[in-house]
Amino acid sequence: MSETTEPTGTEEEKLETENVEAEVLDTKENVAELKPKEEDFKSKFYYLAADMENLRKRHDREREQLIKFGNEKVLSGLLDVIDNLERTTAAIENDEDEKVKNIFVGIDMVRKQFLDCLKNNGLETIESVGKDFDPNFHEALAQQPAPDKREGEVITEYQKGYVLNGRLLRAAKVVVAKND
Repeated sequence: MSETTEPTGTEEEKLETENVEAEVLDTKENVAELKPKEEDFKSKFYYLAADMENLRKRHDREREQLIKFGNEKVLSGLLDVIDNLERTTAAIENDEDEKVKNIFVGIDMVRKQFLDCLKNNGLETIESVGKDFDPNFHEALAQQPAPDKREGEVITEYQKGYVLNGRLLRAAKVVVAKND
């Protein structure tokens, strides 16, 4: 009969210890392999989180701009209406007929109410006459000698200019003093 030798307690412990050590080594190798992947996932997550935050901020800015300047096209179309109301009031302002004076008062009231409504929506008139010429807000139609005025001073305004919430909507058309 052949004897099979069974491992003794110490040999079993040795085998078990070797198995545990092998598993620990495998686990350490797996952890070492997973570490760069985990860092890669973390960096991607932080990148996407920052990208999402930037997207949210850009969307908020665009929404604010749309709210602020969304009515720009409508208001720019209404500037011709304002011009016509002002031309009408200028034409009949000094008329002596009582009926025409009453019409003038009515038209002037509508014009003022209309301007107040537009002002409440961010539209402001550019003051030009007596100010220095500014190419950002004025369009020079001509230069004219004016000895009693400063060089570059606006002396006549042909068409009013308007600003919508700080942005130029229409430049004022002016004549500028030029003294040689």
